[in-house]
Amino acid sequence: MTTSPADVERTVTDFLTRIEKLPEGFGDSTPLYADGAELDSLETAELSATLEDVHGSDPYSSGEMPQTLGEIQAFYAALPA
Repeated sequence: MTTSPADVERTVTDFLTRIEKLPEGFGDSTPLYADGAELDSLETAELSATLEDVHGSDPYSSGEMPQTLGEIQAFYAALPA
């Protein structure tokens, strides 16, 4: 299953909108934590579960701790097709 950067962005943006933490001007370099979306540990776990549900895998379960949307997109880009 191929996951496009736009698909990942939509998943993350929808998640942040749902939890009311979508920062103005959110983009691939906006921090997911402090000085950005300000996700806490529970919200990070929810994001991980959401990415897993929608895209079949997630960077957090792979031992990564992405700091931005761009890093999440890079994780999916590096997966074998």
